Amino acid sequence: MLKRSILGVGAAVLLALPAVAQAQQMPMAEAPAGKHATITGTVIDLSCRFRFNLTGEQHRMCAQVCADNGIPLAILTSDGTLYVPISDGMPGNSQNAALREYAEQQVSITGKVYDAGGAKGIVIGEIKQS
Repeated sequence: MLKRSILGVGAAVLLALPAVAQAQQMPMAEAPAGKHATITGTVIDLSCRFRFNLTGEQHRMCAQVCADNGIPLAILTSDGTLYVPISDGMPGNSQNAALREYAEQQVSITGKVYDAGGAKGIVIGEIKQS
């Protein structure tokens, strides 16, 4: 019985090797070029803003608690453009720690802006309270 299990695992590994080799040879997509920019807007808690339309100083502590629990913070400009903060390093790294203290406040952020499918992302370089 153990011998059959070992043979089965060995066969699975041998069958997977060509797929691994092929994946390693796949060309990487060229990364888009971002544009250096400064944006000004309000740091918002996406969940409370979209779901309950909560805003302003009375919502500040709630937005910070939401950020601490993983709800993304974003920047909403006066013309309605929403910028989602993205990491310049590991793609999944949250930017909430950088924005938390500015929840529900006006900021100017300098960084690299990327466009994808009508959405905007920004790699935060510098944050100043407006």
